[in-house]
Amino acid sequence: MESMDSLATPAGGVNNNALNSDGAANTNGTTNSAAGSFSAVNSTAAGASSPMGERPIALRAVDLVKDYGKGENLVHALRDVSVSFERGAFTAIMGPSGSGKSTLMHTLAGLDSITSGQIIFDGQDITDFNDKQLTLLRREKVGFIFQSFNLLPMFDARQNIFMPLTLANKRVDKEWFDLLVNTLGLQDRLTHRPAEMSGGQQQRVAIARALISKPSVIFADEPTGNLDSVSSAEVLTLMRDLVNELGQTIVMVTHDATAASYTDRAIILADGQIVADREHPQAQEMSDLLTSIMQEIVGKQASAHHLAAHSVHSLNASQA
Repeated sequence: MESMDSLATPAGGVNNNALNSDGAANTNGTTNSAAGSFSAVNSTAAGASSPMGERPIALRAVDLVKDYGKGENLVHALRDVSVSFERGAFTAIMGPSGSGKSTLMHTLAGLDSITSGQIIFDGQDITDFNDKQLTLLRREKVGFIFQSFNLLPMFDARQNIFMPLTLANKRVDKEWFDLLVNTLGLQDRLTHRPAEMSGGQQQRVAIARALISKPSVIFADEPTGNLDSVSSAEVLTLMRDLVNELGQTIVMVTHDATAASYTDRAIILADGQIVADREHPQAQEMSDLLTSIMQEIVGKQASAHHLAAHSVHSLNASQA
């Protein structure tokens, strides 16, 4: 197992040994520019299944719909989303604000209900699970990594890592704990409280906490959002190593194209639909693609505003 300071090359082609002066990963070589409209992008994501197709499926969504509100206030957060996540893979979910990326993660993790569709988690249909069943699922099979770390300030690192087991009244697997501590470089931090650690160190503790119960899937919500570029590179490298060396399955929501370049695959949502699905994403490619999608969204909004203004003008003219 590589140490915290070893910077392996992630699947996205980023050499973490080559960091720029700000600590951001350099992405060299040719990348594909984002092309065309949603319809053109959608042609590459047809079916929205798992494109790698080499590993068992850890998690699958079928025709997922999530609506909020009713009537004039109805919001379609997810529109018939079908997607699979392979076991032992690192997947990024991306998209502009309001695209549905966080909603997708929350529904997949059993944190939010769905309007219609089906979710298969670790071979089990969880679509109709009640609250007690979902709580047990999250406790037994899901790990969470949050942007804000969510460590308990009165406890030291060791106690925070053990918290999921403490709440579940389970014993600690010392061999697994030692492996996590060594992998994440936390040997000298176990007696430190959160206030005594840097942001990067706190996030490493949070990662260990997410993994201590040996979950089937880790969900990471903007895990580098509160970190500087150097700490971000370290945390993303560690997550990459957890997939490569331990076979962990990680689904990460991020808006950061560089973060996505550490993953095996990047899925992009817009207006509640998957509009792109890329294997081995490159930072520049994903940045260009996100820019293209944002430009199209702005164009659609401008057209809708113009149409609405024209309709109001026509109505006023007819009533004059």
